[in-house]
Amino acid sequence: MKTSIATVSLSGDLREKLAAIAAASFDGVEIFENDFLAFDGTPAEVGAMIRDHGLEITLFQPFRDFEGLPEPQRSRAFDRAERKFDLMQELGTDLMLVCSNVSPAALGGIDRAAADFHELGERAAKRGLRVGYEALAWGRHINDHRDAWEIVRRANHPNIGLILDSFHTLARGIDVETIRAIPGDRIFIVQLADAPRMEMDLLQWSRHYRNMPGQGELPITDFMRAVAATGYNGPLSLEIFNDQFRGGSPKTIAIDGKRSLLNLMDEVRRAEPALAIDVPAMPDRVQVEGVEFVEFAANEEEAAELGMLLSSMGFSPQARHRSKDVVLWRQGGAEGGINIVINTEREGFAHSSYLVHGTNAYALGIRVEDAQATVARARALGAEPFEQKHRPGELAIPAIRGVGGGVIYFIDSRSELARVWEIEFEALPERATKSAGLVAVDHVAQTMNYEEMLTWVLFYTSIFRTEKLPMVDVVDPGGLVRSQVIESEDGALRLTLNGAENRKTLAGHFIAESFGSSIQHLAFRSEDIVATAAVLRKLGFKPLEISPNYYDDLEARFGLESSLLEKLKVFNILYDRDEAGEYFQLYSTNYGEGFFFEIVERRAGYRGYGAANAPFRIAAQKRAIRPLGMPKR
Repeated sequence: MKTSIATVSLSGDLREKLAAIAAASFDGVEIFENDFLAFDGTPAEVGAMIRDHGLEITLFQPFRDFEGLPEPQRSRAFDRAERKFDLMQELGTDLMLVCSNVSPAALGGIDRAAADFHELGERAAKRGLRVGYEALAWGRHINDHRDAWEIVRRANHPNIGLILDSFHTLARGIDVETIRAIPGDRIFIVQLADAPRMEMDLLQWSRHYRNMPGQGELPITDFMRAVAATGYNGPLSLEIFNDQFRGGSPKTIAIDGKRSLLNLMDEVRRAEPALAIDVPAMPDRVQVEGVEFVEFAANEEEAAELGMLLSSMGFSPQARHRSKDVVLWRQGGAEGGINIVINTEREGFAHSSYLVHGTNAYALGIRVEDAQATVARARALGAEPFEQKHRPGELAIPAIRGVGGGVIYFIDSRSELARVWEIEFEALPERATKSAGLVAVDHVAQTMNYEEMLTWVLFYTSIFRTEKLPMVDVVDPGGLVRSQVIESEDGALRLTLNGAENRKTLAGHFIAESFGSSIQHLAFRSEDIVATAAVLRKLGFKPLEISPNYYDDLEARFGLESSLLEKLKVFNILYDRDEAGEYFQLYSTNYGEGFFFEIVERRAGYRGYGAANAPFRIAAQKRAIRPLGMPKR
C-alpha cells in the first residue's frame, strides 16, 4: 500500500510540510500548487528536495476550468495545460489533477468534454505524462464520479484516467457500490477525506471541515471497500482542507494521517477478506475489559492529602510496593473493584511527571484480552511505546504513551500480568474503613486543548474496539468546552474527551495550571448513590455544593417525587433522565487546580453522561476554585 498526503493538509511552509510527511513514513506527496508558488526555489530544486526526503510526487494539482469551454477560452485552457506540463516535468512528476469545470462559461456535454480530454491525453502522452479527472461535488455540469468516469471512458485514451475523492462522492450521498464497476487500472489515484455530517454549502463544507478517515462521520470504509473491489493498487492519498489543521502541528497531523490510512485499510481487509489488500499485518482492534487502575504521581505531603480524600470516599490503603514508594488504595474487592495507585518515588517517570505537572493522574491501566497484541497494534498505528527500567521481581507491563505524554498500561488475564498486585505488592494491615459502595470506574475524563481532540479520537477508536458519540458543547461561564465520548459497546471503557478553547473555562484553567493535557476527573459507579452519599457524609466527604436554584428547576422539569428531590438536595446530587433511564451524579470539591472525583449511578439503560448538568456543576466548581495569587491549602 502506497500512502500519500497533499501538502495542503498540513500547516507550515513547504520545507516543514515535507519534513513532517517524511517523518510520518508516507511514500509520496501531492504538491498543491499554492504551496509550490509560495516557495522560493525552482521546480527542479523542489523536486530534488522531495526526493531527498525519500518521497515521490504522486500528483500535481489542481488544474481548474478546463473541459467544455467555447473558443477562445478553450485554446487558452490548452495553453495553460502545456505550461503546467512544463512545470511537472521540471518537478519530476507525471500525474496532474483536472477538477470538473465550475466556470459559468462551461458549455457542458459528455462528448464535448470527452473530446477535450482525448486531445489533452494526446498532448500529455508526447511528454510521458498522465491526467486524472475528478468530479467536484459542486461542479457546474459534472459533480458525480459516474459522469466523470463516462467522460474518461469516452475519451478512450491511456493517458487519461479517473481520480476518485471520497468527500465528493460521500458528501453528495452517491451510491459507492457504483465504483465497483470501474476498472481499477483506469483509476489513477484515490484521494481520501472524512468529515462531520453538516447541513451546509458543499464548497464551504469541503474547504473548511474535512478531516482524516475515522475522525468524521462519513462511510469512508464502505467507499474504500468499493475501490478495493476494482483491483486498484495505486496510492491512497489524503487531501484534507481543515482550518484547525492549518494552525496545528504538521508533525502531529502527518502522524494522524498515516494512522488513519493504516486503520482504514485494516478495516477494509477484515471486511473484504477475499481481496488482496496490501496493508501491514496487525492484530484486530482490542476489546477492553475494564479499567484496572489509575496511578497518581505525587510528593509525600500531597499524597497524604490525596489519601485523606480517598479515605473520605471509602477507599483504604491495601498494599505497598515491595521496592518502591507506591501504595495501592482499593474499594470494591480485588475482583472488579477500583484500584488507585499513589506513586511518590523520587526518580523515574512518575517523579518527572510530578515535577512538571504537580500531583496528577499520569497513568491509566486498562484490562484487555491480550496486552502484547494491544501494544503490537498500537505500535503498528504509530503509537509511541513506553518502557521503563524495572527492578528484579517487577513485571514488564506493556505500555504506550497517551494524552499529555502520560502512560497507558495494559493488563491481561492470559499472563502473569493478572497477578501484578500479588507479585509486586505486599499487603498492608487491614483498616476498619467502611466501604462507600463504589464498585467500578464508570468513566475517565481527559481534558486537552480543543486542537488535540481529533488526534485522540482517532487514537482511541483505531486501537480499541470503541465508537465515538456525537460531540457535545458544554457551556462554561468562561466559554464553550467541546466534549466527545469514546466508549465500548458494553461500557467497559468510557472516556470523555473535553477540549478547551481558552483558559477562562474550568478545563482551560486546569490545562494552564497543570501544564498540559491530562486526566481531570474520575467517575466511580455506585449501585445506590443515596446510600453511598449517606456513608460519605459519615466518612467526612465534602461534596461540591450545588445551588438550591438547581433543585427548584429540577422539580419543574422532571416532576420528581418530593421525597427523592429532598434527598438529592440534601446530598448535593444532580439528576438527569432520558428515554432509556436515569442518571445521578455527586461531585467532590476541587483537588489542586481543578481535578475532581465524581460518583454516578446509572439506572436502566441510561447511556449518557449528564451533559445537561455540566453548566451547574462547573459554576459550582468555579465558585470554589482558589483565586489567583492565593497559596494552595
